Amino acid sequence: MKELLLFLSCVLSVSADLLHEDIVIAGCSDSDGEFMYGLDGEEVAYADFNKQEEIYPQPPFIDPMTVPGGYENAVTNQQVCRANLKVVGEDMKDFPPKHIVPSGVMIYTRDEVEFGEKNTLICHVTGFYPAPVNVSWTKNEQKVTGSSINVPYPNKDGSFRQTSRLDFTPQLGDIYRCAVEHLSQTEPLTKIYEVDSSARSDPGVGPSVFCGVGLTLGLLGVAAGTFFLIKGNECS
Repeated sequence: MKELLLFLSCVLSVSADLLHEDIVIAGCSDSDGEFMYGLDGEEVAYADFNKQEEIYPQPPFIDPMTVPGGYENAVTNQQVCRANLKVVGEDMKDFPPKHIVPSGVMIYTRDEVEFGEKNTLICHVTGFYPAPVNVSWTKNEQKVTGSSINVPYPNKDGSFRQTSRLDFTPQLGDIYRCAVEHLSQTEPLTKIYEVDSSARSDPGVGPSVFCGVGLTLGLLGVAAGTFFLIKGNECS
């Protein structure tokens, strides 16, 4: 049984003015495994079984969060998961597999694009089942490496979503593609991002234009005031 066997655990914490939802995803297959903590729709931590450590993917501007004993707990859970997988595989061997094609693939940049300034391309995939998807990147038809992808995260309808990221430096005319592969597809789903002339080549262009327009309007105001002042003197 090659698909992930997932166990979901949700806990709601309710106070007078707050509602939070935390989730634990434990999954395994014959060759892979997943263990992830989430809070309010965001990843808090996940186990990296290749690096043999707990990973905390929070951005640097928030207070760091840790899960004591998280990786050890994940390893123990994998043993339980694989034992359950064997039992479920026997009981469900005659059930047809359920495959759902990704309902959406989007590609966009993390920050406003400026030529020569480092940025991140994001390829977001959602609405698929089972997890995971595989995402690969190309630049100008050439494969690129160094991308990352988060662990599958459940949607409320039971499908999953994943996000792949690729660091890049925008240059005019470059064409990037993210290709999404899933068990439900015979061909990859591909989205294209092209660095075009709408990107900002000079960070000072915007402020300069704004100041120029402001100066022009100011001069027009002075001219109009002078005109009415002269007309008023003529009438008197």
